Parts: sequence; structure tokens; C-alpha cells
Amino acid sequence: MRNKILLITVSLLTLISFTRCSDDNEFKEVKVTPVVTFYSPDNNRNVILQSSATASLYFEWEKATAEDNGLVYYDVLFDKVDGDFSNPLFVVTADNKGISTGASITHKVLNKIAGLAGIASAEEGSIKWTVMSSRGLTQTKAAAESRIINLTRIAGIDAPDALFLTGEGTENGGDISKALTVKGLEGGNEFEIFTKLLAGKKYYFVDSKNEARRTFSAEATGKTFKENTDGATVKNDGVYRINLDFSTGVYSITEIKKLSLFFCPTNSLLFDLDYKGNGIFEGQGFVEFKQESWGRDQRYKFQMEIVNSSGQSQTTQWGTKNGTDSAPGSADEKAYFLIKEVSVNQWDDKWKFMSDIDMATAKIKVYFQADNEYTHTVEKVN
Repeated sequence: MRNKILLITVSLLTLISFTRCSDDNEFKEVKVTPVVTFYSPDNNRNVILQSSATASLYFEWEKATAEDNGLVYYDVLFDKVDGDFSNPLFVVTADNKGISTGASITHKVLNKIAGLAGIASAEEGSIKWTVMSSRGLTQTKAAAESRIINLTRIAGIDAPDALFLTGEGTENGGDISKALTVKGLEGGNEFEIFTKLLAGKKYYFVDSKNEARRTFSAEATGKTFKENTDGATVKNDGVYRINLDFSTGVYSITEIKKLSLFFCPTNSLLFDLDYKGNGIFEGQGFVEFKQESWGRDQRYKFQMEIVNSSGQSQTTQWGTKNGTDSAPGSADEKAYFLIKEVSVNQWDDKWKFMSDIDMATAKIKVYFQADNEYTHTVEKVN
């Protein structure tokens, strides 16, 4: 019995000792050496960036060591030539989830970094890079060396994966966390937004809500846009449709004077839809179908009065994305109400109201939003 108690006591003491040792190891700060030598690319290397998705440049450096001979993780830091890496423009994790002593970085990423450094499209400029070695929370700057790389940016503007609208002149003000998402159109090079802008206050576009972001805004002509500009303004408070085509650098802005319900049988506007924010227009009014010899005509679409970037007034129409000649049914309701811009005419690309809208007040909402296809809803009020 005494031996059994002694064995248990020794086992407990051993477990406590092991636990303390494990705790010490867990919380002990492990020192990491800085990277001393860089291998490639050479200092002051000239690189003409290519638009190909497979084009890349390999960065390589000497191995650093950790005090416990464990794994070391690496990041490649980029900054302006006069920067000190305390707030780098961009950080790229090394290959193999950070443990390789090299990083293959695509030309498209380098083109983005060059833009963040203020280098214009198709222009040549320089950035600086170094490597950070780390282990857990312990980081050591590769203070022994940093290198310069000279980049010639891709001609045109490299389209971002996402785009946001911000600035004091926008609906949500200058708070970058509340920046409005801009809709990416088919093909990936065009973006569009319907939004309200305030006169004399700047607005601009960013590709991220984080600190490392590219900025874009219209030039003085209002017909092209560039990267790394400080924002544009409009002359009038109003609702605008803005389109950016990154493949051409063309910028289009039109002021929307009004959006109205167009009733095909009478070739007239029944009522206007007011802008409510976040790309939504809403209005309501009385609807009476037109009596014809064959029955009551209930066809409709939308008409928009705009002022284009040249200051000219124009009329545009929005009709059905999926052609139809019947009222909506429950099976196809979502697809039925999708909208697209159409040619101006009395009869084509129309919808039909449900029969209960006749001689009633209808509330209609039109949605020009980034996260869904453009669409609309119709609701009977009474």
C-alpha cells in the first residue's frame, strides 16, 4: 500500500514538473535572426511588367534561424524608395505557406504595388523591398539589406477584383468602412454604380477598405479616369450613374433627373420613382389599364431622363431582361422582374401588370444594386 502511494506521489510530481516545463516552453519568447543576404532579384533590377496571368518574378533570400531550431516564417515587405517599412505598402507571404526562403510574385501583384507607390500606368518607377523573418509574435526586420526594383507598369489600368465608392461627396460620407460596393459587370473590366453625389465634395474609388489600397477617380475632362488621383467632384447634388471601364480607362457619368413608370398603351408616364439611397428608386401611384376591343392593356416599363457627361439631355428606357408577353407567374417570378437598358420605343421589352393592379394604387421599387441583378418589384397598396 505504501509503495502504491509513493508511486502515485512520484507520478504527480513528475506530471506537475512536466506541465510547468511545458508551460514555460509555451510562453517563452523564441528569438529569430534577421535575414542577412538576399539572392534575387538583383539590386536595381529593371522589370517590364506583363499582363499575362502567369508572368511572375522570383524573390529569394538566405535562411534565418530560430533559437529553438524550429520553423521560421517569412514575409516580403514593399515600400516606397524613401520608406522605412514601418508601414509597408504591401506584404506578400513567402511560398509554401510562409516557410520557403523565396516567393514567386506575379506581375499583376507587382503592378498593383507599383500603383500603390504612385507610379502611373505604363510609366517606370522604383520601389523598395525587404524580408521579415518571424516565429509566432516575434519579428525581426531584415535590417542587413533592402533592395530597389525598377518597374515599368502595365499599360492601361489593371482591373481590381472589387471596387468601392467613398469620399465626403458620397451617400455614406468619407468613412472608408462604409464605402459603397460598385457592381462588377460581365467580363470583369467594367464596374457601375447608381448613387447620390453631393456638389463640390470629393468622391473617389478604392479597391479595398484596408489601408493597402489603390485609388481611382475621374480626370478633369470627366471622360477618363486614372489611378492615384485625389478625387473628383460634381457641380450639382443629384443621383448619378457612373461607369468605369478598366480595359480602356474610359469614365462615364450621367445625372439621372428622374425615373418614371412608362405605361405602354397610352405612351405616357404615370408617376415618378424617387431615389431612396443604396441604388433603390421607389414610387407609387394609381394604375388604370387601357380598355381595348380585345381586353384591358396592362403593359409597362420604365423611362429615365438623364444628362450625359457632355451636358446633353437624353431619354433612356429600362425593360425586361427576359422577353415575355404575359403577366408573371409564381414559378418564374424572380427572372420575370429582372431589368436591362433597352432601346426607346412604345411597345418592345415590356412587362405586364398582374390583373389586381388595375384600378388600384401600386408601389414600385427598382433596384440598381451591386450584390444582385438589376430588378424591380410591384406591390398593390389598396
